[in-house]
Amino acid sequence: MSEIDRLHVAELGERGSRVLFCHGLFGQGRNWTGIAKSLAGRHRVTLVDMPNHGRSAWTDELDLIADADAVAGLIDPADPVALIGHSMGGKTAMLVALRHPELVERLVVVDVAPADYASGSEFAGYIAAMRAMELGAIATRQDADAALLDAVPNRTVREFLLQNLRREGDSWRWQPNLALLGDQLDRITGWPDDRLSGVAPYEGPVLWIAGEWSDYVRDEHVPAMEALFPRVRRVTVKKAGHWVHSQQPEVFVEVVRRFLDAGATESRPRA
Repeated sequence: MSEIDRLHVAELGERGSRVLFCHGLFGQGRNWTGIAKSLAGRHRVTLVDMPNHGRSAWTDELDLIADADAVAGLIDPADPVALIGHSMGGKTAMLVALRHPELVERLVVVDVAPADYASGSEFAGYIAAMRAMELGAIATRQDADAALLDAVPNRTVREFLLQNLRREGDSWRWQPNLALLGDQLDRITGWPDDRLSGVAPYEGPVLWIAGEWSDYVRDEHVPAMEALFPRVRRVTVKKAGHWVHSQQPEVFVEVVRRFLDAGATESRPRA
């Protein structure tokens, strides 16, 4: 099986420049459907299930660089993309741009930095709670919600996690590779600086979107971001946390659309 075959994708839109989305931890490409539909009238949009998530294949180990190379395999060099990535997918998108700059016309990084986030305890707790659920005792999604309630009291987060629960016949299963994610979570919360020696900065335009209530993008991250992405522009969305695109979708779409439109203007031949 090739790397391309390992990734499940969905396509929207039939004309315009290409836009490709990389979701975050516990996500799926379909989580971006609403945003994608808002862009599909003027762009061809690709939604990717990242490795070990959704309908994409599981791997033997977590490796952001390998994930980035798999995503790069989806892109035609003759048809470069605007690449949009959130959280884990944002790190993957950054690595695609750094390792395969000819494939990325412009880059949008959503609420993450090229940094090692020392504490992944919140995500580790979610994984432990999901793995601890007795799937054989669940008859309905309401049962699943109740089973996860004590460990994940936040309803929005709980509903997001439960989107990964899939029914097959009379049984349920989690789509993400929870065992691997739990055992190697540090490979996602970290950043592979030691494997990027000799890699040049990405010179294309970069939009760096942060949520006002999130601490994933901090001033201390700016030097590293600017060193790798010298044409970066940071935008903070008010009244949004880590899931900026779902908490403030209209603002998010407007910011991204303007960034994509700027690319179309820049690429037009001058009179």
